[in-house]
Amino acid sequence: MHGPATAGWLLVALCAAAGGYCLLRLRSSVDEQRSSAGGEALMAFGMAAMAVPTAVVTPPRWVWPVYVVVFGGAALYAMASARGTPHHLHHLLGTLAMVYMAWAMARAPAGEHGAHLAGGTPLITGLLLIYYAGYVLWTGGRLLPLPSAAEGGVSAGAGIGLAAGAPAPAGTGGGIAAGVGWGDRPELALACRLSMGLAMLAMLLTL
Repeated sequence: MHGPATAGWLLVALCAAAGGYCLLRLRSSVDEQRSSAGGEALMAFGMAAMAVPTAVVTPPRWVWPVYVVVFGGAALYAMASARGTPHHLHHLLGTLAMVYMAWAMARAPAGEHGAHLAGGTPLITGLLLIYYAGYVLWTGGRLLPLPSAAEGGVSAGAGIGLAAGAPAPAGTGGGIAAGVGWGDRPELALACRLSMGLAMLAMLLTL
């Protein structure tokens, strides 16, 4: 987007790292991890490309309509495959938010890249900001480890896994065993989504 260069590069690094982990999840043995990893990887890498500071690379005008087409197609796919779960609905909203941001940048006057000149609609931007602020707080709360409960046999590490809302990999006994692959860990997937939520908040603020 069009914020300070340092903040822009931090967003690029954050989104690229999230996208890389989403690609790793495509090889997970857990169905729940694989089902959304591809769409989240597309979102993360798209956000990384959008966050590159314009002082370094000024995207041509045709880039934004391409974003609208790509993420509009992703939104249609997400709508067709949505299972009605909160996470799938969140992913659908994320693709629509990407379409909205690309549309807003396409409306910005040619040759002008100030954040206040972007073509966003204050009402839509405000609603998305409220949603993502709430999502970040909610997701961050779910990442907090649960207190150890000796009577229930639940460790703090297992608490994170259960709080993430994803099924534990087979053979782990409900917790996160040391041998579980990086692509199978639900708490890392949740941290990835939290990072993308924070990046979306920062990018929406530039509109």
